[in-house]
Amino acid sequence: MLPRKMTANPESRARAPSEVVGDADAVVLDRVAKSFRGPTGVKTVVHDLSLSIHRGEFFSLLGPSGCGKTTTLRMIAGLERVDSGRIFLGGEDATDLPAHARNVNTVFQNYALFPHLSVFDNVAYGLRRQHVQKDELRRRVVEVLALVHMDAFAMHRPQQLSGGQQQRIALARAVVTRPTVLLLDEPLAALDLKLRESMQEELKRLQRELKLTFIFVTHDQAEAFAMSDRVAVMEGGNLVQVGSPEELYLRPATRFVTTFVGRANFIPASLVEGAATSRPDDIASRQLSEAADASVTSGAEPSIFVRPERLWLRVGVSSDSIQGPRVRGTVVDKTFSGGLTMVRVRVRDDVELSVTCDSASSEAKDASVGGVAFVTWQPSDATLLDR
Repeated sequence: MLPRKMTANPESRARAPSEVVGDADAVVLDRVAKSFRGPTGVKTVVHDLSLSIHRGEFFSLLGPSGCGKTTTLRMIAGLERVDSGRIFLGGEDATDLPAHARNVNTVFQNYALFPHLSVFDNVAYGLRRQHVQKDELRRRVVEVLALVHMDAFAMHRPQQLSGGQQQRIALARAVVTRPTVLLLDEPLAALDLKLRESMQEELKRLQRELKLTFIFVTHDQAEAFAMSDRVAVMEGGNLVQVGSPEELYLRPATRFVTTFVGRANFIPASLVEGAATSRPDDIASRQLSEAADASVTSGAEPSIFVRPERLWLRVGVSSDSIQGPRVRGTVVDKTFSGGLTMVRVRVRDDVELSVTCDSASSEAKDASVGGVAFVTWQPSDATLLDR
């Protein structure tokens, strides 16, 4: 099987919407751009971004700090005006609508609860602004507090609650008005690890039960993958790739995605021994050989990209006994973490590979620091990166 060549897959990138927005789309961004003026001049933080988010979808914007994901969220909310482009909410052009006129709610990292109001009154605040009748208001508040498991705390004040409980109240307040879209700007960042993991499950459960569209902003890949139906990766104000967590992890479109989304191994083509597949005459073998030869004259060596868990470690065997592609190296580190063991193998002074092994496997047990090991993989799990 031919190693996949890493190219920008048109199907995995955002496309500009047609003039008629589909019924399945809750949010459509059409060539949206945003710049800010600072002490050093004008800086564009979102570049010509086009994106469609489906109704009832849990969608995440993922990227490093400063990539434009929070600005994108604020433009959807109406808290920032776009410099160019259009925003559609529920099929209607909302580009020029003020924030209060959009059926969108936002949950921020600091929750922004009113300290002088009870939990009940915090949740009821939006309904009162909508002039909902008293009986209907009480029914909906009680219902949503039960949904987030906070019905026993209706008369408490926010300062009497833990961080996780405050986050649940902020969610209840946001969903009780039944928005078209719920925007979440890193709402779990202030929580400790165990509580954050628990709240990830709660968020996904809430989204499924309410069938709302959630747009979640985070810089944490594991967090985005745990909850999302689809994820958009942003870099430097640009939308790099959109896809399911599985697609982004196993079929990244750019080198940035490979390194930002999980661990990445880049194996120089010239170091690979053996055929690229089990058939020596396969076109993949010729492609790999030609890529290595080209690096000699160009000075820019192509490489093979493989995830750590897709690599296999072979210890105490000869090279001739291994079929398929392989590289030879020295074990330089072994880290035990319960069911998995991470082994690092140096194959060249400037190249180390990370291999994830089952801790109970013979490979993990037999690998010793300073010992010789071969690293191999299935060609179908590899991506050939051009220069």
